[in-house]
Amino acid sequence: MVYIITDEEKQAFKRLKTDEERQQFVEQFWLRRDPTPDTEENEYKEEHYRRIAYANDHYASGIPGWKTDRGRIYIKYGAPDEIDSHPSGGSYERPIEEGGGETSTYPFEDWRYRYIDGVGSNIVIEFVDTTMSGEYHISLDPEEKDALLYVPGAGLTLSEQMGMSDKTQRFQRTDGTHLGTGNQPLPESMNEFTRLEQYANLQKAPVIKFKDLDAVVNSNIRYNTLPMQVRADFIRVTDATVLTDLTVLFKNSDLNYATKEKVAKATVNLYGRITSLTRRPVNWFEETITAEVPSEMLQQAISGSQVYSKTIPLPPGTYRLNIVAKDIVGNTMNNFEMALNVPHYDEDQ
Repeated sequence: MVYIITDEEKQAFKRLKTDEERQQFVEQFWLRRDPTPDTEENEYKEEHYRRIAYANDHYASGIPGWKTDRGRIYIKYGAPDEIDSHPSGGSYERPIEEGGGETSTYPFEDWRYRYIDGVGSNIVIEFVDTTMSGEYHISLDPEEKDALLYVPGAGLTLSEQMGMSDKTQRFQRTDGTHLGTGNQPLPESMNEFTRLEQYANLQKAPVIKFKDLDAVVNSNIRYNTLPMQVRADFIRVTDATVLTDLTVLFKNSDLNYATKEKVAKATVNLYGRITSLTRRPVNWFEETITAEVPSEMLQQAISGSQVYSKTIPLPPGTYRLNIVAKDIVGNTMNNFEMALNVPHYDEDQ
């Protein structure tokens, strides 16, 4: 999770105080990334751990593969669309944007992604192994792979060969590179600010299009800050069916109100899901709960409460109940989970 957890989720996790809360957080972390939440399999989670295994198999170099730069990028963004690999380094003809000319390089790889959400299009990431140990690191300087960079008169660029620039000028650049392009303007993709912005964006967690209540959490909302009481009662109908009466209660004093035209209004969106213990969907419900009161009577109304009730027929057994409530005005929410033990009644009960 270390590479894919967002900053907001980290802050929410740090505020949790019990192991039960942390366990619920981890479950919800994977659930909101599940592309098919109505099935038992979580393809996102399975793919994440597959990538970790692949990184450990292919990118280890004295440290586990998942800790290397290549492993981190692979885990976060998957396999690149193209790889230009030079595992032994050696002779290299520079492209014109790097100055042209022939040199010798350390081992390096260029990974190209056609598109990375939150980063951009045509993203090229260069990894260089300057220690010849198999540990490739992300490089922001296209000349870092040049094994002859510090050898006078060797590995000259076209500009240097024609006497239009001197190799020593490479070490006078202020853009963070050692390119030997002389006064030749750099393409936008090699602009120092573009490179730094791309590098910074690559360090962030991958963009996840959070579903709102259906995903059970929205990471920019404070965690469990909307007090809520939930109760379940059961009524036997037949040997195979039990009416399960779910009651959700909010105290008016815990809700936030917006006043418009002398009317104070609180709004809570409610989403509930009942699943089997293996997460197979059984039933779901959603409702918008509103409380309206004349603004001058708000203080008197604070002592009251809002109640939502839902009756669902279920076979006897053990289920998992998840309820998410979001206060629209206060931007607070509650993630609630409990075991739902639907009893089996004997004929004489």
